[in-house]
Amino acid sequence: MNALSTLLSPVVLFFALGLFAAILRSPMSVPQSFAKGLAIYLMMAIGLKGGVEMSKTALDGQVFAVFGAATLLSFGLPFVAYAALRITSGLSKVDAAATAGHYGSISIVTFVAAIEALRMAGVPSSGYLVAVAAVMETPAIISALWLAMRGNKANSDEDSHHDRGELAREVLLNASIVVLLGALVIGAIAGEDGFERLSPFFKAPFQGVLCLFMLDMGLNAGRGLRRGWRKLGVAPIAFGLYMPLIGASIGALCGVLIGIGPGDLALLMVLSASASYIAVPAAMRLALPESDPSVYLTLSLGVTFPFNIAIGIPLYIAVASLISG
Repeated sequence: MNALSTLLSPVVLFFALGLFAAILRSPMSVPQSFAKGLAIYLMMAIGLKGGVEMSKTALDGQVFAVFGAATLLSFGLPFVAYAALRITSGLSKVDAAATAGHYGSISIVTFVAAIEALRMAGVPSSGYLVAVAAVMETPAIISALWLAMRGNKANSDEDSHHDRGELAREVLLNASIVVLLGALVIGAIAGEDGFERLSPFFKAPFQGVLCLFMLDMGLNAGRGLRRGWRKLGVAPIAFGLYMPLIGASIGALCGVLIGIGPGDLALLMVLSASASYIAVPAAMRLALPESDPSVYLTLSLGVTFPFNIAIGIPLYIAVASLISG
């Protein structure tokens, strides 16, 4: 029943509206600057809420174990994804490495949708998972670059060094990390009383803003899928569907070994299953300009993102409740 209520929630239905509108070639669009404003609002809201909850959470061994597991997952999952792509698809080493990096990093929108689904299902989760999400943004990029460099050792001269500072800035100071971590710290400092003064702006309108943003994400996903599916073929698209399940399973194993509750376990599974379409594409454009954006963006945004929103999140919550309830 929880899975059905998630599938029929306004958040998912507005995403489906945008997806099908784009596939049917509707001219409907959301202005890019407005969409960026919605994204900043959502990251601020979830960061503030997470910081408030984090201020109530004792930083014990289990919390540090989750941070450690999340870092290892972000480093390790690209290697699993790379092996799967090289074995099953005809992608080049560079395209396989660039794509694999997306599957160790995270989709913050999928994470926000999962938090909302948990709230609707009445399953509590810990605020520190917001910081875990921020930690998982960048290690996968390092793994992807290592995989690409290993496959192309010729790129070891000056040309491979002059952009490192710019890459580090792009990765560590991208908007999602800065806003998330900044809002998390502000929420932890302000506490519940401070957040209550902001609740008319960050609490009441949250679901409506999320629906608007999901409409835009549906439009982007539908257009990417419409443009890219013919070029990719069956094997890479299948990867975009089964890799989230592999990531979620590995995340579930880590969470069970640590002993976290069902809500936190579901969120760790979501983070392990999601694929970046903001931080990693920006880094890949800078560090691996020879990689093909139509490959990794179609898979992460056009295949994996809709799968996680429509099927993955209800499935991960159900599995987490079953094995950790």
